Amino acid sequence: MIEAVMFWNEPNNKSHWDFEIDPDWERFASMVKLASAAVRAEAPQLTQVLGGISPIDPAFILNMDAKGVLSGLDVIAVHGFPLDWNHWSIDEWPDKLQEIRDVTSLPIWISEVGASTFGAEEIQEFGLKRSAELLIDHVPRIHWYSLYDLPKAWPATTRHREAEGSAYYRHFHMGLLDEDGKPKRALFQFADYTPAFGLCQWFHFEDPRLDDAVAWMRRLGVTYLRTGLSWSDSGRPHYEAWFDRLMTALEPFDVTVTFCFTPEAKGINPHHTSAPRDLAAYADFCAQMVHRYAV
Repeated sequence: MIEAVMFWNEPNNKSHWDFEIDPDWERFASMVKLASAAVRAEAPQLTQVLGGISPIDPAFILNMDAKGVLSGLDVIAVHGFPLDWNHWSIDEWPDKLQEIRDVTSLPIWISEVGASTFGAEEIQEFGLKRSAELLIDHVPRIHWYSLYDLPKAWPATTRHREAEGSAYYRHFHMGLLDEDGKPKRALFQFADYTPAFGLCQWFHFEDPRLDDAVAWMRRLGVTYLRTGLSWSDSGRPHYEAWFDRLMTALEPFDVTVTFCFTPEAKGINPHHTSAPRDLAAYADFCAQMVHRYAV
């Protein structure tokens, strides 16, 4: 069921890791090394992935290598959204991958790639087709983001929210289905690219979309998925029941589980992007989840 674990999400993006608290990622590097060792002790067979970076920045990978992080990991992951947020053309995907290959010998996964329907559904259709042409057969994992739109009632995980203008609102239009489960134009085109393409779908705590998502993924021919088990959720009542339900529902797929989001009570600052006060607490959470779901 679980084929891989990913340590954090977009660690070089301030929307996910506060590098004003940890300016050279010293604490992040130490935290990941502790977590990697803890997971390796529980399940040595699991593939370990450095959380997908955004932007695609070889200097960050060199920093992680210099700090000894990469020696314990198996894969580097990257995110790319050239039609929505990145300052590069979709046709530059091969060049962006080469920038990372130039600084590490580890395999590269694309743990998020996508195109929004913010302007028009036809843009997503084009983005899916062109991404497939550029990426299939060039990397072993391609996780399209995402199956569902982010519901408008839920906040997007970003720094400045509405102050970002259209960049913020694009977060709510990344799905192949809208928030009510209505198919968009690119949905059935997506089946042309499975099983080479997988999906990245984040599920909120007690997410009501879970069962429908599983049904759609099976219908579309999806065989692998990336999702998250939020460390922050471990402070909620009955969180284990939700995690059990989520992981049981995803048993038909090869799952990459992302461990991220600091519980407010454990952060240097009371925020999910903060480095934790006790770095080993993150490692303990990762090991507990692996023991529960992968051993």
